Amino acid sequence: MKLHHLLAALALGAMASTTASAAEPLRIGLVLPMSGVFSGYGKQIEHGVRLYLQQNGDSFEGRKVEIVLKDDTGAAPEISRRLAQELIVRDKVDILAGFAMTPGAVSAAAVATSGDKPMIVMNAGTSSLTTRSPNIVRTSATVAQYTVPLGPWAVQNGMKKAFTLVADFGPGYDAEGYFQKSYTAAGGEIVGEVRVPLQNPDFAPFLQRIKDVKPDVVFLFLPAGELPIAFLKGFQQRGLADEGIRVIATGDLTDEDSIDAMGDAALGLVTAHHYSEVHESKENKAYTQAYYKAYPNDRPNFMSVGGYDGMRVIHETLKKTGGDASTEKFMQAVRGVSFVSPRGSITIDPETRDINQTIYIRKVERRDGKLVNVEFDDSLKNYRDPGKE
Repeated sequence: MKLHHLLAALALGAMASTTASAAEPLRIGLVLPMSGVFSGYGKQIEHGVRLYLQQNGDSFEGRKVEIVLKDDTGAAPEISRRLAQELIVRDKVDILAGFAMTPGAVSAAAVATSGDKPMIVMNAGTSSLTTRSPNIVRTSATVAQYTVPLGPWAVQNGMKKAFTLVADFGPGYDAEGYFQKSYTAAGGEIVGEVRVPLQNPDFAPFLQRIKDVKPDVVFLFLPAGELPIAFLKGFQQRGLADEGIRVIATGDLTDEDSIDAMGDAALGLVTAHHYSEVHESKENKAYTQAYYKAYPNDRPNFMSVGGYDGMRVIHETLKKTGGDASTEKFMQAVRGVSFVSPRGSITIDPETRDINQTIYIRKVERRDGKLVNVEFDDSLKNYRDPGKE
């Protein structure tokens, strides 16, 4: 073969190889609780993931997106770790994603490092999580982001004595510590504290302790779902609200997926969080309308937005890398990714790989027959995770 023919053949071969590589599917492994107590978390995150693909096509930079979904059943770290390993070794995924609960995300972090894969955390909120692996990016929020602001807010609004009640797991400890620190720094006094189990707690003795202590306010941190419903119903039945005791909480408590079950006990409840179904913006209006159409039996919540934005972060990052999802290039390109989400403007912090965003102070009201979280203070813009400071 003549030299110019050989060079032409080699060039064509290289182009064919590049085209084949570009055409390879982008496999995203989702580790979520699709059964058990926390199945609502998995449902909402999956909804957000699927909705993004419905709206933006199922190909990112020429690579068809394939979702491989695994059920880790909830706060079961050994299962989460095993599934992350399976996704990398057997299913050959390019990216790990999901991780609704902190214990599972922590256990999978080492797998993301040893398996050399990017890991997109779409809900788990412990601040230190992004330090567990250089390959982790978070698209939800940290517990500190929506806990620290409540301390000074409560003191400024006349609540000088507080009782804290949190779930007995990592994020609960974080929430307790962050609130107590910011609250006492603002001049408040902690007059009682308790940690309750994640599984089937009996709130009666805790509510009696609160009634005996008579604080101005109870700071509450419980995972979205059954626990907040049980607490608030007990709080109302035992007459604590009638005695003038108020409740403030992280936005998990009044999650749209479960707020209606709380009934009137939730009215007036003040929370801090990063997303509300009734957030006023054109981006959120488009998102909620699309969500209602796709999932008419559900309401969009912060977890669905965590999944939706997680997919957009992946998409925007691959636009920068030309479709290359290799860990080194992906992790370089994802730093500083910024766009307007249904929740407002968000940025992946270039230093921490965590998310900077607006944290809203909200109050529960009834509008058009349903309970909603109405934002009334949006002064905390581009708010970094205070847990890393």
